[in-house]
Amino acid sequence: MKIAKADVIVTCPGRNFVTLKLTTDDGLTGLGDATLNGRELAVASYLGDHVVPCLIGRDAHRIDDTWHTLYRGAYWRRGPVTMTAIAAVDTALWDLKAKAAGLPLYQLLGGRSRDGVTVYGHANGADMAETLDEVQRFRDMGYKAIRVQSGIPGLASTYGVSKDKLFYEPADAAVPTENLWSTEAYLDFMPKLLDAVRVRFGYDGHILHDVHHRLTPIEAARLGKSLEPYRLFWLEDPVPAENQEAFRILRQHTVTPIAIGEVFNTIWDAKTLIGEHLIDYIRATVVHAGGISHLRRILDFAALHHVRSGCHGATDLSPVCLGASLHLNLAIPNFGVHEYMRHTAETDAVFPHAYSFRDGMLHPGEAPGHGVTLDETAAARFPYKPASLPINRLTDGTLWHW
Repeated sequence: MKIAKADVIVTCPGRNFVTLKLTTDDGLTGLGDATLNGRELAVASYLGDHVVPCLIGRDAHRIDDTWHTLYRGAYWRRGPVTMTAIAAVDTALWDLKAKAAGLPLYQLLGGRSRDGVTVYGHANGADMAETLDEVQRFRDMGYKAIRVQSGIPGLASTYGVSKDKLFYEPADAAVPTENLWSTEAYLDFMPKLLDAVRVRFGYDGHILHDVHHRLTPIEAARLGKSLEPYRLFWLEDPVPAENQEAFRILRQHTVTPIAIGEVFNTIWDAKTLIGEHLIDYIRATVVHAGGISHLRRILDFAALHHVRSGCHGATDLSPVCLGASLHLNLAIPNFGVHEYMRHTAETDAVFPHAYSFRDGMLHPGEAPGHGVTLDETAAARFPYKPASLPINRLTDGTLWHW
């Protein structure tokens, strides 16, 4: 089964997606997600200019050899552009292999380890009252785990609070917009918000919260300690993770579970965090961490250290990545939870899929491969639109993390 053709398809059904389509000499097609939010065309160029010429004529069954050829052979390895491009190839090859076998992808990954993939949704509001109402809405939809975010009193805008409430897309302008941030206001408000959630809804459901890298280690330790009474499922991205050793400070001061890693690209980004038991959930995802093959290696390493999966699943992943991730998470032994932000009707029409949501879980379905296809006619109706992620500044104008 040789790769005969490789196409890079860019479409924007409400937001930008990049898809790699591989076609074999016997007519099978496999899809991989190559979307890097705000830098989509960089990956499309990397694929078209540097990767596709290396794929034509290769044996599509040699997944691991192809992965290492693209990783080691590049010399300038790692980084989000390179690893997203490799992920697209790897995911498409797994899709092809499963289709050739006539099996859903999870069967090639060891078979199912659970009945479905428990997911969490995003409840967010401009203020506490609206946020609480959104929590109720997600509970009514059947979610058993809910991420809780809110606007901060005194700040005009806060990253993590969306206008549409369901189809969240932070890349909101061609040139980055700006949010303001006050750590003091945030640290004062967040315990009050989560207290209100528990008072209204009790402790029968999981709640999660995303800091989005905006604290220093000692500030994050203070927050984690103050939130312990509310039994968070996890506190996500409390600090920037470039300095992995800084997470030792969090561990010294709080038992609130820590999740991190949606921006990670390889095992090396998480080696110290996992190996020293500094986190509880790893959030790396198929599309940004080198595909199914490399994410599986990360999760296998994590399993040795009692770290569970918590894969990123926002709308900056196409349904192709989501479908592939669900098959992987159905099979692994150390599954934790999976993020699920719903795509728009336009996106679902461009990417018909076998996965479905019910009873707080996503089910990948039994279609051969990862179960997601591409309607190229529909995709052509949505041309690329420049869109950038926002930046974050302190109230005095200092550029800050997010």
